[in-house]
Amino acid sequence: MKKIEAVIKPFKLDEVKDALQDIGVQGMTVLEAKGYGRQKGHSELYRGAEYVIDFLPKIKIEVVVADDLAPAVVETIQNAARTGKIGDGKIFITNLEDVIRIRTGETGAQAI
Repeated sequence: MKKIEAVIKPFKLDEVKDALQDIGVQGMTVLEAKGYGRQKGHSELYRGAEYVIDFLPKIKIEVVVADDLAPAVVETIQNAARTGKIGDGKIFITNLEDVIRIRTGETGAQAI
């Protein structure tokens, strides 16, 4: 099993969610996040004063899938989240040792 974490622009969430549902992903966790990378934040003017915003709003999506579905999930997230501009985000893929469904006690792939 793989845990796929993607940090994306907030306005891309619905596109990514719909695209993942289309390929059969049944569940995901979504977190509001703030961060920066090469983008390094930006400046805004408010009532004549300039403010530097270091941490930009992002969305973090976490999905756990079987090993064979992972490449399709990564490609789907890339295609749905890409704008072609700086700050599109990152995808992190990690091996997952085990999953346990609390309600039933199922483990492994059956618990996804």
